[in-house]
Amino acid sequence: MEDGSVHILVVDDDERLRRLLKRYLSESGYRVTAAANAAEARQQLDGLEFDLLVLDLMMPGETGLELTRDLRKRMQVPILLLTAMGEPADRITGFEHGADDYLPKPFEPRELVLRINAILRRGGGGGERPPAQICLGELEFDVERGELTGPDGPVRLTSAEADLLRLFARNPGKTIGRVELLEQSGANSVRAVDVQITRLRRKIEQDPKQPRFLQTVWGRGYVLWPDDHKA
Repeated sequence: MEDGSVHILVVDDDERLRRLLKRYLSESGYRVTAAANAAEARQQLDGLEFDLLVLDLMMPGETGLELTRDLRKRMQVPILLLTAMGEPADRITGFEHGADDYLPKPFEPRELVLRINAILRRGGGGGERPPAQICLGELEFDVERGELTGPDGPVRLTSAEADLLRLFARNPGKTIGRVELLEQSGANSVRAVDVQITRLRRKIEQDPKQPRFLQTVWGRGYVLWPDDHKA
């Protein structure tokens, strides 16, 4: 069920844990957006769609429990609560407020992935599994290895270009906004994202100025159309 089409929102006021979770879940094949508190989470939820939320229970201001209770009034997105409190009564309270699962801290990251997969299986979420390879004309891209190959052999990609192409390959036909690309690629500005897109086009397009595969969606972002993906 590890699937790049699954979009997860991680909400935790601990910056170190938030970064670790985002990195680990991204490496496990998920699209990940992070928020530091409930207010930021609400802003993300207003503009994006998510397949699952990972919420810290105890946060300054509105707690994860309060946010869960409110969200349940208007959406059915699965919610997994993280908490340092592992008593049965605490878990019961979480379930009563609408949580789908409850993971006490500290925890093994792999257990979090397994619990996410279990929740998505129960809810039928996750969409189609992303392809192992995609075709871009005469080029083939190995999604897991991040390797691009053409008729004359390997095409060299920088690590940033490979990560960017991997993100698009896991979401074929889906428009990905520049802000999300900024968050996922590790670039230091939206302008830097545009530069990476330009460089990547030079390697995958016959005519980078009139791209066939990596296209611009004006006002929204970019979308990848591999040969075997229909509009």
